[in-house]
Amino acid sequence: MSVSPQTSASDHPDVASIAGLFADSSRARIMFALFDGRALPASVLAVEAGVSASTVSEHLKKLVDGRLIAVERHGRFRYFRLADPSAAEALESLTALAPTRNVTGLAAYNRLNRLRTARTCYDHLAGKLGVQVLAWLHRSGALIRTDGMSSTERAPGDELSKPVRNAPYRPGPRADEIFAQWHIDLDVISRRHRPLIKVCVDWTEQSHHLAGGLGAEVLASFRNAGWVEASGRPREVRVTAAGHDAFAAMT
Repeated sequence: MSVSPQTSASDHPDVASIAGLFADSSRARIMFALFDGRALPASVLAVEAGVSASTVSEHLKKLVDGRLIAVERHGRFRYFRLADPSAAEALESLTALAPTRNVTGLAAYNRLNRLRTARTCYDHLAGKLGVQVLAWLHRSGALIRTDGMSSTERAPGDELSKPVRNAPYRPGPRADEIFAQWHIDLDVISRRHRPLIKVCVDWTEQSHHLAGGLGAEVLASFRNAGWVEASGRPREVRVTAAGHDAFAAMT
């Protein structure tokens, strides 16, 4: 009788150890507090997570050891931030797959509505606005989707085909022209130690928004142009009057 070959633990990365770091509600709240790229002290993260100082220290040690969070030292003080964009992308992907919680109360509803309208996903634009910008870049020929689907199309009957980590996009025939208008040089970005084009599955819109080095530069360009600005609330982005005019042309 033949025996099927067994899969060895060494045949694949230790996904379970990283997944286990997300499998705790307090650690998840810590990660979300850092989701907009800020570096925060342990005392603030303890409040965000709703745990004691000693407990947050234990969680932070696990996240640092797992290389999801990095430590910055400023004099006698330590600040914590997401280690790199891949940690934020993993969190965004998990959020897109997570079951939706019922929102109760006007304040919570308004907060969710603002996050859905426009927010940051680490260092790039997300929400309806992020999805809108990527769709316009695709329609305009600045980006081409190489798998034959539109930027917002979902495979019929297959929800799980939507969350892809690496984008099936490449620069299109009008890429240099359009991105130059935003003072973005694709050649400069492509030489950096980061993928030029990636996408996240937007957790509120269930469609792609632009990530990677290009996504970060697009958000920086919009900020420099005065089209978007920080709202004062974590992750929320406010569209200015000039931004409303600019984005109206992308519908």
